[in-house]
Amino acid sequence: MQKKSSSFAALGGLVYSTDSGRHCPACSQPQDACICKATLIPDGDGIARVRRESKGRGGKTVSTITGVPLALDDLTALATALKKRCGCGGALKDGVIEIQGDHVELLLSELIARGFKAKKSGG
Repeated sequence: MQKKSSSFAALGGLVYSTDSGRHCPACSQPQDACICKATLIPDGDGIARVRRESKGRGGKTVSTITGVPLALDDLTALATALKKRCGCGGALKDGVIEIQGDHVELLLSELIARGFKAKKSGG
């Protein structure tokens, strides 16, 4: 029979902390200072694919960019720059850049000008 531990320190990890909020489960750092997500570069063939979508969005058109071989911080900066270039809003969700509106040709030319291999995907 195992002996019960009498203190929280004996449990072996961070149990609860209000100092810095949520912690990353992989590196035990606060989510703002997480080091494991910032260095991950997604697997793929290195080609950024730009497509226009409207399915599941209430009829609204969105241009999506997938497969950009950048880490999370650089991908966030790229998404911000592309939103400013198109003059519209957007988001970065799970490594996919979403730009509001139909800006496929503009995004293709901008990605190629920035040195990425980019191609149009879909119809």
